[in-house]
Amino acid sequence: MNTEKIKSTLFEALKKAGSIAREAIHAPKEVQIKAEYSIVTQTDMECDRVIVETIRREFPDHAFLTEESPASGHSSSRWIIDPIDGTTNFAHGYPVSCVSIAFEYESQVLMGGILDPFRDELFFAEKNRGAFMNGKPIRVSAVSKLTEALISTGFPYDTRQHVDEYLAVFKQFLLASQGVRRAGAAALDLCYVACGRFDAYYEKNLQPWDKAAGLLIVEEAGGRISDYAGNALKLTDRANLASNGVLHDSMMAVLRPYA
Repeated sequence: MNTEKIKSTLFEALKKAGSIAREAIHAPKEVQIKAEYSIVTQTDMECDRVIVETIRREFPDHAFLTEESPASGHSSSRWIIDPIDGTTNFAHGYPVSCVSIAFEYESQVLMGGILDPFRDELFFAEKNRGAFMNGKPIRVSAVSKLTEALISTGFPYDTRQHVDEYLAVFKQFLLASQGVRRAGAAALDLCYVACGRFDAYYEKNLQPWDKAAGLLIVEEAGGRISDYAGNALKLTDRANLASNGVLHDSMMAVLRPYA
């Protein structure tokens, strides 16, 4: 496996899509409804096309799983792509969104890259080789008390069906922590745990493309990931928890009843 070629192609695809998103953020947008409260813009589709074309040019036999197009190919090598994570933010001109690309081999994510084109921050991790932002090593925070923690979360598209549960959990963390943030871009939330801006993050109903790259980045930055009950986290799992590791048990004490 040519890991350097995979890495350089991943970076090229991130930067091409990031450039498209950056230029389009404040322009009028054509918005379509995919499902209830789930939207897609023309920029999502354009970024998706550019990413897949860039990767397929170098790796024509690889498989793809992307948010905006049907899964394609059958291969032990697969790319998991969210062309714009935080589409609702993007559609409103709120610059909290990113491009996320992960490379998976034999069902294990080996590389993940996430580009925030509006802050020019590129997060990257390779399995067993650490996590980086703009080429510099990053590390999770050392916060050990929930009362001193800044926590991030998200409300998935089924919030209206489970609003009481989600608000009950939110209230507990709001009262127990230093603060809770809900920015609307799961991949960036995970990156912010990895670099110590957030101390923990939890959310239900993430799709594989929302988290594949970010989970690896958290792990390689020294963090811990699991479901709400502490079990190993799979890309298809519903409940997602990422933390600096030290706070993990305190987070699970609140989340376990909702596992």
